[in-house]
Amino acid sequence: MQRLAGRVAVVTGAASGIGLATVRRFAEEGAKVVCVDIDEVAGEAAAKMAHEVQGAGAVFVHADVTSESDVQRIYQTAHETYGSVDIAFNNAGISPPDDDSILETGLDAWQRVQQVNLTSVFLCCKYALPYMREQGKGSIINTASFVAVMGAATSQISYTASKGGVLAMSRELGVQFAREGIRVNALCPGPVNTPLLRELFAKDPERAARRLVHIPVGRFAEPEEIAAAVAFLASDDSSFITASQFLVDGGIAGAYVTPI
Repeated sequence: MQRLAGRVAVVTGAASGIGLATVRRFAEEGAKVVCVDIDEVAGEAAAKMAHEVQGAGAVFVHADVTSESDVQRIYQTAHETYGSVDIAFNNAGISPPDDDSILETGLDAWQRVQQVNLTSVFLCCKYALPYMREQGKGSIINTASFVAVMGAATSQISYTASKGGVLAMSRELGVQFAREGIRVNALCPGPVNTPLLRELFAKDPERAARRLVHIPVGRFAEPEEIAAAVAFLASDDSSFITASQFLVDGGIAGAYVTPI
């Protein structure tokens, strides 16, 4: 069953990881997908892949999600190309190595992460919402993180703060626009087997391994598992879910200790 048939979905950070897996899942579910990324080559490849999955209805938009004019153009392109904006998966984010303990992280690193991870979500919501309000329906899914609901000893201070901001903003928007038929939820994944995580393993295997021991299911998530959760939140199967923190974390947030 194609739960998203005829709907238009915008995915930021579409070129890799969770974003790329979600592009595929949305296409399999029947959506027309607008793939947004700053990486032109990989973004074009994502749109081509989506087109091949469903035969039609995929386009790439090269954009910097921290630029207000670029973000306006994203949703304008989606609406002009396909006639609506039904789903916004605001997923673009970074986790650079210079974002570390508060004792080590400089202001430049702090601000860069806030711009990409939090300000971009603000902008994407700001410019997706008018189209959804006009339609009287829509689903916004913002990528937060399990660290938005609990502390992490392996600190990435700006990343954690940015994801907490995404969670709080999603909750407020979900409440504000619920009566207009628009749902806003914060997706809170645990550690996912993505290029970002593999890069962390390569640079600091001990730090990365410390994360694995805290996951009750004993492994990292695959991007396709997170994409399945996004597809659920985008579909009518989640029609009574809004302003929520949707944890997909392998049990991390529920654990006091983990099995050996």
